[in-house]
Amino acid sequence: MPAVQNISIPTLAEDEAALIRRAVAGEAEAVRKIIKAHNQRLYRLVRAVVRSNADAEDVLQEAYLRAFASLNSFQGECSLSTWLSRIALNAALMRLRAHKRLKRAVPARGPAEAEIIPFPISSSIADPERVMAQRQILHLVEEATDALPETFRLVFVARVIEGLSVEETAALLDLPAATVKTRLHRARKLIRTRLEAQIGPVLIDAFPFAGTRCDRLTEAVIAKLGLAE
Repeated sequence: MPAVQNISIPTLAEDEAALIRRAVAGEAEAVRKIIKAHNQRLYRLVRAVVRSNADAEDVLQEAYLRAFASLNSFQGECSLSTWLSRIALNAALMRLRAHKRLKRAVPARGPAEAEIIPFPISSSIADPERVMAQRQILHLVEEATDALPETFRLVFVARVIEGLSVEETAALLDLPAATVKTRLHRARKLIRTRLEAQIGPVLIDAFPFAGTRCDRLTEAVIAKLGLAE
């Protein structure tokens, strides 16, 4: 990376501007901090486009390489997060178009299995039955999100999963705010319809009280009754 010592980014917070200057100068720790600060959002946005964990990682790596190669030209017209997100989305859309061209050229042999975003589950949850129930719910939400049309999926991920405002989503996706609201409404309706059709069997296991928790309570009662061996 070129060392640019006098880069001026007056519209950004001083700490972020300093971090960018350090990254432009080729400081590895600054680059590492920028990546870690934006990784989750960028991964989810890219994943919403390509719908493949492996492709999402590849695209994200390409996007970071492009971004850091041109970081010296970043002047703070928008936030660094928005700038990186646009680069990542463009890279994802390019990958998607390449895949579509390949599919037209080579007929697919069969439907590919959907890959699911591995949403993290808090490590503080020790009960295995509850963890399993939560994983089932997350699996259904991820499947429903993957099934959305691309235009709705991007808005849904940006607004609901990443928590961007209407204005931030509109700027990121280059859409009118009214379009963001309409697409989000339709995405939520599609998600709700799909989940209502699938969630019944999962809810049978809601509020689980079995396994370790059940055993613990049982033994406590046995002990209090003086029946413990």
